[in-house]
Amino acid sequence: MINKTEVEIGGKILSLETGRFAKQADGAVMVRYGETMVLVTAVASDEAKEDQDFFPLSVEYREKSSAAGKIPGGFFKREGKPSEKEILSARLIDRPIRPLFADNFKNETQVVSFVYSFDGENEPDVIGACAASAALTISRIPFLEPIGEVRVGRIDKQLIINPTLSQVEYSDFELVVAGTETSIMMVEGEANEINEAEFLEALQFAHDEIKKIVKIQHELRALCGKPKMEVAVKTIDQALVEEINALAYEKYKVVVATVLAKEERSAKNKEIFTLVWDSLKEKYPESEKVVKEILHDIEKELMRKRILEEGIRLDGRNTTQVRPITIELEVLPRTHGSALFTRGETQSLTTLTLGTKDDEQIIDGLQEEYKKRFLLHYNFPPFSVGEVGKMTGVGRREVGHGNLAERAIKKLMPDETKFPYVVRLNSDILESNGSSSMATVCAGSLACMDGGVPLTKQCAGIAMGLVKEGDQYKVLTDILGNEDHLGDMDFKVAGTSDGITAIQMDIKIQGISFEIMEKALEQAKQGRYHILGIMNEAISKPRETVSKFAPSLLSIKIHTDQIGMLIGPGGKTVQGLQKTFGVDINIEEDGTVHIASANSDNAKKCKEYIKLMTSAPEIGEVYEGKVTKILDFGAVVEFLPNKEGLMHISQIDLKKVEKVTDYFKEGDPVKVKLLKMENGKYSLSRKAILLDKEKAVKKENVTPAESVTEKETENN
Repeated sequence: MINKTEVEIGGKILSLETGRFAKQADGAVMVRYGETMVLVTAVASDEAKEDQDFFPLSVEYREKSSAAGKIPGGFFKREGKPSEKEILSARLIDRPIRPLFADNFKNETQVVSFVYSFDGENEPDVIGACAASAALTISRIPFLEPIGEVRVGRIDKQLIINPTLSQVEYSDFELVVAGTETSIMMVEGEANEINEAEFLEALQFAHDEIKKIVKIQHELRALCGKPKMEVAVKTIDQALVEEINALAYEKYKVVVATVLAKEERSAKNKEIFTLVWDSLKEKYPESEKVVKEILHDIEKELMRKRILEEGIRLDGRNTTQVRPITIELEVLPRTHGSALFTRGETQSLTTLTLGTKDDEQIIDGLQEEYKKRFLLHYNFPPFSVGEVGKMTGVGRREVGHGNLAERAIKKLMPDETKFPYVVRLNSDILESNGSSSMATVCAGSLACMDGGVPLTKQCAGIAMGLVKEGDQYKVLTDILGNEDHLGDMDFKVAGTSDGITAIQMDIKIQGISFEIMEKALEQAKQGRYHILGIMNEAISKPRETVSKFAPSLLSIKIHTDQIGMLIGPGGKTVQGLQKTFGVDINIEEDGTVHIASANSDNAKKCKEYIKLMTSAPEIGEVYEGKVTKILDFGAVVEFLPNKEGLMHISQIDLKKVEKVTDYFKEGDPVKVKLLKMENGKYSLSRKAILLDKEKAVKKENVTPAESVTEKETENN
């Protein structure tokens, strides 16, 4: 039986339908918005794997090329591994739903989203999240409550829900907001330096629409919802808990209250576990995992209690302090720019590389193909946390963190007309103990300035945490890894001294209030200002020139009807220029010509040559030419690239010339003046230049008295 609910969101109907597609899944919902349609399924295994101590949730998002009437590129002509866009879209679904599964539910669960129709205007990612929530809500899977997800933009100070792709281009911010009926679960987005009040206004605006989406999911569940699976309540032997508390509680009190480096704290925790396990393993031989869990809970309880009651954190800071920061610039001699940013035990080494038009990244997906000229890549090698691990490529977390940092800085990048380079930042996290993505924002901004990229201002990022028990809570500035792991929120805010440029919030509890969010934003602003102050002490404005190792990049504008001439038949002309001057040339459809070379002199010479090639001949202008052919009555001279004229024998010298070959041979340089143009033919003269020189010499040799007499004669 087909069941359907719908609601108007942002002036369009959002509909949820089930019962027609993928009926063997635990839940399957086809969502439609405009003419964009996404099918989302949810399936969970019947039982959890034995001794599994985590929730194995996987979320997949795939865009079918056929949805936009395209055939995939490449040799195989079929969809391949997920693109960065698909990975980021999967994360927009995963992050808000993950905290909303029942405690102790450990059954393997998979949510799969397929984009089957794309109308070119309405993005499928946010409606896919709504369908994922609906599929889980109507299924037997123990999903606590539905979420809604929307995109928010603003044009001319007017907030817009689910702006179209064309509207997003003119919007001064783009936020994706997910939430339940009562609170916000996730935020992700970028902005043109908006203030905190504007951000909160956008969240409230989004939440009003989210409530409507949640309501129709409740309606759909009432129509066709399945009974939820029973989740076994986890039981722990209280005698074991008491024995562990007796052995470890006071020891953990000391460890939690002691300022320790990350590795020292880990060593102390291992020491406590070894002591406890050695004491209990004979009595409880099968309980090693349980002992670790109980010890983990003791540490969590004591850490949170100390923060809530005393406002003191694991490393001795209060709730608003930022860890010590050090900055080093020009760390690497042959890169185009570099910065080593260290905040506490988190360190990013970020390098800048400047490239040419040929280095632009081509993005091909459901939308029309486009190019990116600013790239930021984030890498998180296992040694950064003192571990051994496989290095098999970039993971989803790395894609997400890199994208957040890229969005933070890209709003500050100069326009292509002012700075035509393609810019790539590469952040390698060398140490990690909290918020390496925000360290990447700081290091990326510094590396750009170190490399002469004319950013409008510095950009910094900071991560906020939360510890909440009942109505009591503390917001934490610049969180540690443990505070992220044992806390309730990871709220990253990046921006300048004038406002927010990127934001990302994830929570581990069932939502937070706007009051908490407002406090977190204010603390984040103060923390950001503190970091920006230190960054500006290191470097407050971009270096005046780019690195000598960066390619020399010049540009010139020609008329569009001259593009064919510059390219030449089969590309012969432009290829010849590239070979002659040792440059790379890229020609835009609007007539912009980009010239790149490792040698700045070569680039300048090529630019001048193209300028001459495309300039119109002017009568009376003097040109540096070259004799291309000797005739009995004169010489043919190429006075501009691909433009030739005749220098008649009578125009070679002041005196009579008997033979042209007495003066010139083919290939000789000659300076000529353009006397006239007629029917596409050009008359050139060397004699006219000699006459001009002769007149100038005579004028210089005239005495003042003679000059006055001459002037009087002219006047008479």
